[in-house]
Amino acid sequence: MTGTLHFAEHTLQEVALTFMATVYCIRIWWMLRFKAGKERQAPTGRRGEAPPASIAYSLANIALPWVMESTRQKWFFYLQFVVFHLGATAAITLSFVIPYGPGLLKSSALVFLLQLLLASAFVIGIIRIFRRFSNKYMRAISTPDDYFSLILLTVFFFFAFFAVPNDISNGEGLMMTYFCLTAFFLIYVPFSKISHYIYYPFTRYYLGKTMGRRGVFLP
Repeated sequence: MTGTLHFAEHTLQEVALTFMATVYCIRIWWMLRFKAGKERQAPTGRRGEAPPASIAYSLANIALPWVMESTRQKWFFYLQFVVFHLGATAAITLSFVIPYGPGLLKSSALVFLLQLLLASAFVIGIIRIFRRFSNKYMRAISTPDDYFSLILLTVFFFFAFFAVPNDISNGEGLMMTYFCLTAFFLIYVPFSKISHYIYYPFTRYYLGKTMGRRGVFLP
């Protein structure tokens, strides 16, 4: 391994990760400065629907596709959602495994599973790009960041797929590209739509607390 690749795998990733964590901490601090509005309606929910039961139900909503009509009727879109996000998780996790736990990738079964997941996420990314460009309704609500973030993730999956075996016998080009993409991804994410996941626990907590108090959520 050359010094350039070692820098990309370690120092560059550590700086990018520190930057992302710092931005997120600032954003969360700024967000928590605003207090949620007080409830103006008297509790109307049954005892089992009130917090914390409704809060837990709201937080788990992402893993309960059958509770929403949209995911019940269009299960294929939900399956795409799951695979796409698992692929993103795997691609990011790989940037830690390669420099700090390369022994894990000696398992051919694990390498196969990771590459299968990343290949599936890549295909779904291509499908989503095509849909966003071809569907007039998607085009109407899309911003430049929507296109760029989706294309960035799809390209990220492509290079992560080839990085999984952690083999530089044929050169370091693919590995360097993967780690540079990872660093760029970590720096760009806090300012893009991809950062929506940071708001999930806050919004679902407030929604579960409020709707449970009103008897809307039915665990």
